[in-house]
Amino acid sequence: MRKTITNLIRLTLLMSALIIGLGGAAYAQTGPFTVKGTVVDDKGIPVPGASIGVVGTSQGVVADVNGKFTLSLTGPSTLNVSFVGMGSKTVSVSQATDALKITLTQSGKDLAEVIVVGYGTQKRSDVTGSVTSVPKQRLSQLPVTNVLQAIEGAVAGVTVTTTSSVPGSQPAALIRGQNSINANSGPYVVVDGIPLSKTGGSLNDINSNDIASVEILKDASATAIYGTNGSNGVILITTKRGNTGTPVIRYNGYAGVEDLARILTPRNGAEYVQKYADYLKQTGQTQTNPVPNFGELANYNAGKTTDWVKEATQQGVIQDHNLSVSGGSNDVKYFISGDYLDQKGVIKGYQFKRVALRSNLDVNVTSFLTIGTSLFLSSNNYDGGRANLLFATAMSPYGQEYNANGTYTIYPMNPEQLYTNPMLGLTTKQLSRTTNINGNGYAEIKFPGVLTGLKYRLNAGYTFFPERRSSYTGRLANDMIGTASNFNASTNSYTLENILSYAKNWDKHHIDFTGLYSSQQRKYSSTTAGASGFINDELGADNLGAGATQTSGSYRDRYALNSQMGRLNYSYDSRYLLTITARRDGSSVFGANTTKYGVFPSAALGWNVSNESFMKDSKVVDNLKLRLSYGQTGNEAIPVYRTITTDGTARSPFNGISTIGVLAGNLGNSALQWENTKTANIGVDFSLFKNRVNGSIDAYQNKTNGLLLLRSLPIITGYSLVFENIGKTQNRGIEVTLNTHNIESTDFRWETTIVFATNKNQITYLYGDGKDDLGNRWFLGKPISVVYDYKMTGIWQTGEDASKQDPGAKPGDLKFADLNGDGKITPDGDRMILGQTTPKWTGGLTNTFHYKNINLSVFIQTAQGMTKNNQDLTYGDETGRRNTPAEIGYWTADNKSNTRPALSYNNTRGYGYASDASYTRIKDVTLSYVFGQSVLQKLHLGGLTVYASGRNLHTFTNWIGWDPENNYSGRGSGDWTNNYPLTRTFILGLNVSLR
Repeated sequence: MRKTITNLIRLTLLMSALIIGLGGAAYAQTGPFTVKGTVVDDKGIPVPGASIGVVGTSQGVVADVNGKFTLSLTGPSTLNVSFVGMGSKTVSVSQATDALKITLTQSGKDLAEVIVVGYGTQKRSDVTGSVTSVPKQRLSQLPVTNVLQAIEGAVAGVTVTTTSSVPGSQPAALIRGQNSINANSGPYVVVDGIPLSKTGGSLNDINSNDIASVEILKDASATAIYGTNGSNGVILITTKRGNTGTPVIRYNGYAGVEDLARILTPRNGAEYVQKYADYLKQTGQTQTNPVPNFGELANYNAGKTTDWVKEATQQGVIQDHNLSVSGGSNDVKYFISGDYLDQKGVIKGYQFKRVALRSNLDVNVTSFLTIGTSLFLSSNNYDGGRANLLFATAMSPYGQEYNANGTYTIYPMNPEQLYTNPMLGLTTKQLSRTTNINGNGYAEIKFPGVLTGLKYRLNAGYTFFPERRSSYTGRLANDMIGTASNFNASTNSYTLENILSYAKNWDKHHIDFTGLYSSQQRKYSSTTAGASGFINDELGADNLGAGATQTSGSYRDRYALNSQMGRLNYSYDSRYLLTITARRDGSSVFGANTTKYGVFPSAALGWNVSNESFMKDSKVVDNLKLRLSYGQTGNEAIPVYRTITTDGTARSPFNGISTIGVLAGNLGNSALQWENTKTANIGVDFSLFKNRVNGSIDAYQNKTNGLLLLRSLPIITGYSLVFENIGKTQNRGIEVTLNTHNIESTDFRWETTIVFATNKNQITYLYGDGKDDLGNRWFLGKPISVVYDYKMTGIWQTGEDASKQDPGAKPGDLKFADLNGDGKITPDGDRMILGQTTPKWTGGLTNTFHYKNINLSVFIQTAQGMTKNNQDLTYGDETGRRNTPAEIGYWTADNKSNTRPALSYNNTRGYGYASDASYTRIKDVTLSYVFGQSVLQKLHLGGLTVYASGRNLHTFTNWIGWDPENNYSGRGSGDWTNNYPLTRTFILGLNVSLR
């Protein structure tokens, strides 16, 4: 009886299931039907611009300004709904409806969001290290040639400095301050798992349109997996890859103009003449001519002047065009792109062209084997002779620019030969090109059955980086014999990585392990050839054999690194997190007397407080995670072969014959070993008020010891410098990132992002004698880079007695503080630290406004607390023979300036005019319009956005000069021929997608 009843129950349930299934099948529409719906976020606010695609077809639409969409379907379908910054969602529809509501989750609150952490990915909720993602909106709609320019000021703890705006130049970057004094302190850059650093290439080779995400690894827990390479932080770049679906064609392009953000205008004719008269008066000379040189008289008498800055500059133009195709099936996915960038500089002759191609492919060969490639080629062109801005500011307005035959006058202020025509560089033939050919591939095996969760991945990368430079300077450029040179170099690099990973969940426990064995090698070789003494300038550098004097040279080196790494992540109930990492690196740069290997461990703890039961009913806290980490990294960022002693060669005459001789080169130190940095970090990630406020706060301390320091030696030894493991430094700081959703309504939204970071850098130990290194400007307890100089207190005025403070000083001379009170100004007793050259704190403020289809983003950047010697104020008047900027005045007995010296003042003490270099800059403003669905349907487009963007719009600063961030060099110091101030850019852009 019991068995009969049981069978009846089973039969009843089966019949019920069949009836429901048949009813459902009968109810599902098999013919065409229409679906109308709305896409909203987790607060119910519409998501305009959301993409709704029909899986397996090319059909798709974009939500309008109210988040609404309409789709005509041929039958039951699966919809894929996505929007930038939100998690995508898949929805099945089988019948007509006009009230489908699809909710997307904000990525800031979506704790399942996956981010790249190095040798793999992790859920953001499980990350225990300090990892920051660059806002994706910074990667598009900005006129930048290098992704670091988009990061500048936008990420807490990352200091990016644009020291030069030369087209194609790369900004400098520091993550959490400068750890080392002489060794490289720049971050390690990894693209799609393969290093870009140490291969010869740079971020100039990576097209920003191809980048899907950028993560910054900052603390030891995050960077220790890269060992020696991670000692100064890591930048992880992931490029775009294909997705399942029909091909999507995208075009992103912009074009615009550039000009100098600020012009330090030289004196006009009348001001120049007055300056010369004042100079003669102050030096007690009799004036016989209104201008210093005979060659200026003709133009002076004719009232003809030349604006030399205007002559040396031009309207800059920049354009970038990017075309990509992506798509794929379940088994094959692809992304292909091509990019062309063309930048004509604002100073004549400067230009940069880049052609970039990329092909990313992922193939599921079997259910357990996946292979893929990341191939790219980047060709960079920096050709061209260049005008000289420094000489343009020095020229007399009455100087003669052209000869009668139309060629440039070599000495515009003849017979003055101190300055040549700033345009002469345009007559030279200059070629400068690089190519980065990069081929990366991977194969990944997933093990089945009892080994489920175990994966093996092989990464292989190869880079070929050839460089070519040539130049010819001839008669038109004041070289009467002609000088030519050719330089050819190539870098060959490979990376092999064996990665074994295992992940398993049981009950509330989760573990994943990653093991690595890798090998890297780089080989570099170069050849140089030169000649001078050509009978004419026709062939330039194309026939060096035609020169009377020949020179040549060559160089070659090799670098290698072998590494093993293990990382274990454990979590319990998504509440308690643990990460343990250890890496062992062996570097070829270290000597025979020490081990070439170093071990770098780290550990981190995390606590997802918001997942505790006592937090479930909180109406304020959505997410709260505490992080604590401690670990060690190493630095071997010194040139190769510094552990061995080498000799150099020199030519000298002997019995009338040129003979090769040997002289001291590098003094080797076979005891060199790793520079070590120990890092502690405590952090908190939070989200409040239903994600209206979210962000993170980190505090850190880095202690570096055994610095790879380039120590000075008595020259009597035959060597001037040697690398030693001496000294210690420390970096401490706080980083804050805060995102707020200030207003959220149907038509209007206002969001704000604030980043703030402090860094206190100091040298804590040098040579063990407790003394500073005055010659190198290294001071115990002070930052690595400081300004050490006299303290200027004003200008000596007529009637003041300088005899008891600075004997010999006269009215118009700089007045310095007598710090030791000995009645005279001396280098030993009256110099002090005036400030640090790096900022004490940095910040960024981004406000984004959305009104229907219109979006406006305003980004303001600031850097405060740094001091720099001002090259713009140290213009040597050079006995009254050069022009100077009108803004930079001078003392006279009448104006009694207390900030600028007299023209007769000779800066014999070498005072650098230390100045406050703090600034706040309207970095960029972007206004965009996203076209709605009705327009897209008419145009048969998948998406269309137009935008206008301005960059470096205005700088608020007390700095007197071209720009506080720019490294403007005086004549004879640094790369003074490449003085190129900050530029302002305005562009119009277009992003189009076809489906």
